[in-house]
Amino acid sequence: MARPVLPPLETSPTGIPQAPPSLQRPRYGWLPPPGSWKFHLLLSAVAIFVLGPLGGIAASYMNFSLGIFVGGQVLAGILGSAVTYGYGPEGKHGANYIQTMAASVASMCAMAVLIQAMVWLGMPQPPAWHLMLFMGCVGMFGVGVGMLYTPLLVDRLQLDFPSGHAVANILRALTDKRLLKRSIAKLGGGAGAGSLVAWLTEHVAALGAAGLSASTVGVGLVVGSRITVPAMVGGLLGAAATPWLREHGWLKPDEPFRKIGFLVGLAMICGAAVVDLSLLAVQAVERVRNRARLPADEVPAWKQVNVPRLIAWVVFWGVAVVLVATRLLGQPLGFILFGMALSLLFVLVNGIAYGMTDQNPISSAFVVSVLLMSLLGLKEPLVGLMSASILLICTSVGSDMQQDRSTGWRLGTDRTLQFRYQVVGIVMGAVLCVGLARVFMSAYPVLAINQLDDPTAPVGQWGSAMTYKIVGAIRSLGTLSDYTVKALLLGLAVGFLIEVARKLLKRNARYTRYIQGSRTGFAVGWVMEAVLLSSPYASSFGGFVNLSVALWFGVGGILSSLWNTLSRRAAPQVAGAPGEGEVLPEDMSTTSLVGGGLIAGESLYFLVLGLAGLVALLG
Repeated sequence: MARPVLPPLETSPTGIPQAPPSLQRPRYGWLPPPGSWKFHLLLSAVAIFVLGPLGGIAASYMNFSLGIFVGGQVLAGILGSAVTYGYGPEGKHGANYIQTMAASVASMCAMAVLIQAMVWLGMPQPPAWHLMLFMGCVGMFGVGVGMLYTPLLVDRLQLDFPSGHAVANILRALTDKRLLKRSIAKLGGGAGAGSLVAWLTEHVAALGAAGLSASTVGVGLVVGSRITVPAMVGGLLGAAATPWLREHGWLKPDEPFRKIGFLVGLAMICGAAVVDLSLLAVQAVERVRNRARLPADEVPAWKQVNVPRLIAWVVFWGVAVVLVATRLLGQPLGFILFGMALSLLFVLVNGIAYGMTDQNPISSAFVVSVLLMSLLGLKEPLVGLMSASILLICTSVGSDMQQDRSTGWRLGTDRTLQFRYQVVGIVMGAVLCVGLARVFMSAYPVLAINQLDDPTAPVGQWGSAMTYKIVGAIRSLGTLSDYTVKALLLGLAVGFLIEVARKLLKRNARYTRYIQGSRTGFAVGWVMEAVLLSSPYASSFGGFVNLSVALWFGVGGILSSLWNTLSRRAAPQVAGAPGEGEVLPEDMSTTSLVGGGLIAGESLYFLVLGLAGLVALLG
């Protein structure tokens, strides 16, 4: 009797065979078959009714108090892995779907600060369902734009997206006992250290003052010194320039460099992106010309996306945003379209920054959009807030989309299904966002106090730093300063010129042979790459954060590069040994596991802290 022919195995980017869904069998008979409607119903119910609201409440609370939020991917990934453990190693895909949906809910709920900003500015409150519809349409538009850029940022540039990397490692380890045995000490040790460092920085004043952050060091461990050292250099250059900037009126006496540095940083990313996008456009034209010579199965099944449908999705929801904003909310068409056009740019720009440094500068992009609207003559606060909120929501959910796709890229998860899970999360998040804003502000009237007008108000833990930035930016409408324009133009020129020089240098065959031919050449190449001609994408990070954060980021990258270099010299790395089970994926290195653990530990600590604080207030 002839043996049946089995379908071929898919291969993930890390080289590990992926079994087709039809070959997978759950460990426990009561679990629904993978890929069935009951399977997706189980995952959706857990994400939409448990983990999503949990992460959403924590994200809203953290933004109302600290002005920052943790998206909940790590928590959702860990708990999602518990739900899908019965499916064995392939359960990582189901856990990935869960965390994708839950993180989308949390990301949307964090936007509750936009409603708080409206209250601070004394704006009339539209009906709740108008706001829900507006935020939902913008979120749908944002995830579509984020998905459009996924082939560029995730597949082609292969950016690290450190938190996405950490989640991928967690999902692989927790659903596969063989991988767990190989990685538990590094991943668990890192998570424990991350939680401990987070606790110490909260309770030891000296550590808090030093800006120590476990996740910042962890991200550095994941990406390495060629990314982190440029950020250090950028921060140090900014610190050196601060006295001059204060002397010439660009900064007030008590303002840090980042007050102007974020403008230069964003403009640098834009300048470098012009170069890269121009080259990619040329390559795309060449691929179209040579399409007949490309193999038909070039794109794996899990990575395939129907691009015409995706473009139609973006257009449809773009029209929906326009209709809701103009007809229901009474906003002018021109500035709504301007906000959407900026979203097309900044979802890409912020996605690059997020992919390289794990920092999504959404508030910086919001401020830049307000400055540009000022340049166009806008002076109406409500119009500025509504138009810029499109950018804020899109950069949040679009970059989150790209991070989730980076996790899926490492796991080989079906990209179309992941998109559908995120869409459902956006719907739930839009409803919860408005609902949570109303609940929080009704329960705690102090959240309605405009802290710019009353800086001495006793607000307690409700610092509302994100709202403070948003309202401060909106109030600057019509007062665009000369140095602001100069900072934007300077960053644009520097980013463009440096990226052109980097591309020309890398195309020089003699230089390439030299840096690859000896240890001296390697050292020269490192200095050129990390210090003298560093990537504008990486060095711009030094303008987004305080100097201490950039330095800790650099420490993590330097430690990672030193460890990996010394390990290679001590003994050739062997990907697994006979009898030890499945080979570890290439991207589950020691430094990435420890770094991912640090990120996970700090994220979990602050999520638990936020939920505990909320429970204490309610009690």
